[in-house]
Amino acid sequence: MNQKRQRIINLTLSYVVIIIMAVIILYPILWIIGSSLNPGNSLSGSSVIPKDATFAHYKDLFNTEKSNYLLWYWNTMKICVLTMVASVALVSFTAYSFSRYRFIGRKNGLMTFLILQMIPNFAALIAIYVLAVLTDLLDTHLALVLVYTGGAIPMNTYLMKGYLDTIPKELDESARMDGAGHFRIFWQIVMPLAKPMIAVIALFTFITPFTDFILARILLRSEDKFTLAVGLFEMISKQFGNEFTKFAAGAVLIAIPISILFLSLQKYFISGLTAGGTKG
Repeated sequence: MNQKRQRIINLTLSYVVIIIMAVIILYPILWIIGSSLNPGNSLSGSSVIPKDATFAHYKDLFNTEKSNYLLWYWNTMKICVLTMVASVALVSFTAYSFSRYRFIGRKNGLMTFLILQMIPNFAALIAIYVLAVLTDLLDTHLALVLVYTGGAIPMNTYLMKGYLDTIPKELDESARMDGAGHFRIFWQIVMPLAKPMIAVIALFTFITPFTDFILARILLRSEDKFTLAVGLFEMISKQFGNEFTKFAAGAVLIAIPISILFLSLQKYFISGLTAGGTKG
């Protein structure tokens, strides 16, 4: 009887914790969606369920005469896709080299990556700005792609290497005996088995340009080059803080491509996140 009562108590506490966490996570999301549908420009009367819901703010964002939102969206998507592709390619090659080969400086290289991943990008803002000026990349999307890609390499290389270490090297040896070269082993044998970690890295690197404001604000100067974060901020600043509901609508639309990519790659995430922490 005591065990049954204890089981009921534990189950009740579990549900209470789950409900509390769900409210903490879902309430801000529902509130920002409600704010985007709220008529007017102020957030003071916003609620989860607005009284007179309207899609006027979304229409204004898609109106090219009133807003450059679509251009900012395109800029951000372009930077996200290029960063994701470049990061996945470079991280895959780098992690494979550290995992499968033994060379001078290997341990020091891994230690350097471990240290670099502890340093945030904004700690080197001045250096990044100076490099962009010297290379004539200031106010270009290429500068952001290079910075995002370079910043993603250390941490993701460490994660990818840990995952590749779990793939038996006997597969490589068998393929090599059958006449396969280094690149064929990498492309046709190892990478297909590393899809879970590739999916994780792809999602992480895709999200970064959407959520970053500081680097984009420093490197971009022209309004037609802005990303969504910078563009929405400038839109609020120019209107003296009177466009918060439109800002909320723009923020809601940001979640669409991230959600689509997450749902598309969801089946790979659990195994990728759990296996990537293996010590090599």
